[in-house]
Amino acid sequence: MDKPKGIISARYAIGSFILAILAPYLPLLISRHWDWWEAWALAIISNLVFVISRWMAVKRHPDILIERGHILEQEDAKSWDKLLVPLWFVTFVLVLVVAGFDKLYGWSLPFSLPVVILSLTIFLAGYIFGSYALIENRFFSGMNRIQTDRGHQVVSSGPYRWVRHPGYSGPIIAYLAIPFILESWWACIPALLVSIVGILRTSLEDDMLQNELAGYREYAQHVRYRLIPGVW
Repeated sequence: MDKPKGIISARYAIGSFILAILAPYLPLLISRHWDWWEAWALAIISNLVFVISRWMAVKRHPDILIERGHILEQEDAKSWDKLLVPLWFVTFVLVLVVAGFDKLYGWSLPFSLPVVILSLTIFLAGYIFGSYALIENRFFSGMNRIQTDRGHQVVSSGPYRWVRHPGYSGPIIAYLAIPFILESWWACIPALLVSIVGILRTSLEDDMLQNELAGYREYAQHVRYRLIPGVW
């Protein structure tokens, strides 16, 4: 008999706390520029949106916490995603680390205030859009698998009316904005890398769903674009 699952695994809880709550403060910790308001704004926005969105998702779909809390233990998770998920998080953290060292050593010239404000707005919009997908989609797992144990079915409401993978398009937009918030040209390199990983995950997930999830091909004919309307 399978061992009953708790709400979340300890590894997931610790990993989530480090990545979502502590990691946004890396630029401040590395640079030791405690008056860097852009980095404070980025970290506080990240923390608030993460906590609020998870609270809203669990309130709407209580079992999503169990699903996401055991992603490291799912035997039917796709092998390619077991490689891409860690890479996705590593490249995201690299964006913050590089930006912190850029500030510490002054590699990049300061950006204009309008660029920083616009980038903060784009970051917030992207993060909220991705979080909207989490709140709307009961099957929004942290690792790709067909959730037969949870009655997996197509979700076409909310942001899924506009693109098939808002859970990727939102974060990709947000991550690409981070170097401009933190005024680091060098951080654009890992930001592009994390975007490439996100695009690859999108492509592989879409193929998986089209081949293995009933009704998804019909949905894909109705919602044509994966990430960006009119583009792809």
